[in-house]
Amino acid sequence: MDKERAQKIFNLLKENYGDVGGTILKYNTPLDLLVATILAAQCTDELVNRVTEKLFKKYKTAEDYANADLEELDQDIKSILFHRRKAEAIKNAAKILVEKYNSQVPKTMEEMVKLPGVARKTANIVLSNAYGINEGIAVDTHVMRLAQRMGLTHQKDRDKIEADLMNLYPQNQWFELTNLLITHGRRVCTAKKAKCGECVVNKLCPSAFKV
Repeated sequence: MDKERAQKIFNLLKENYGDVGGTILKYNTPLDLLVATILAAQCTDELVNRVTEKLFKKYKTAEDYANADLEELDQDIKSILFHRRKAEAIKNAAKILVEKYNSQVPKTMEEMVKLPGVARKTANIVLSNAYGINEGIAVDTHVMRLAQRMGLTHQKDRDKIEADLMNLYPQNQWFELTNLLITHGRRVCTAKKAKCGECVVNKLCPSAFKV
């Protein structure tokens, strides 16, 4: 994959969608976004937003989550897939925030990925959206699917896909690239069937009209 073609894909998506902004997860604080992103694993952002609308009114600080009754927290997020495991991760992550980080969400990848329930994707979403720090590219299901279909990577592992994308694009484009690919994945290059006839990058995509 050459950088010139990769850049053309970025430019066409940018021209087509303009400023797509950041995550559609709703949040007020970095802590809110951390919790929402943990909940969003293998779950739709729309469902997470419905759950967190009430959750964020009840739990406002890291101490609130750290001191929460686990059974009660589990019930508060019971409509979320793997809610028990995620409740445990949120409570345990909050304990670490209280004990090690003065109840604040840390601002580095190294610190973030040590928190329960946090891998590079989650860390990238929180760092870039909440703090404007771009240490990597958040590879969600949309980014993974499009990167593979467009020939931006031949990898299947999220971290290796991220590394390939980081090599193809300058750091100042990483945040925007993530959200352009997510937007395109939701509207055109969908999981069930890619709408190649409507795709602005179909002439640059090796998978066009083959899916």
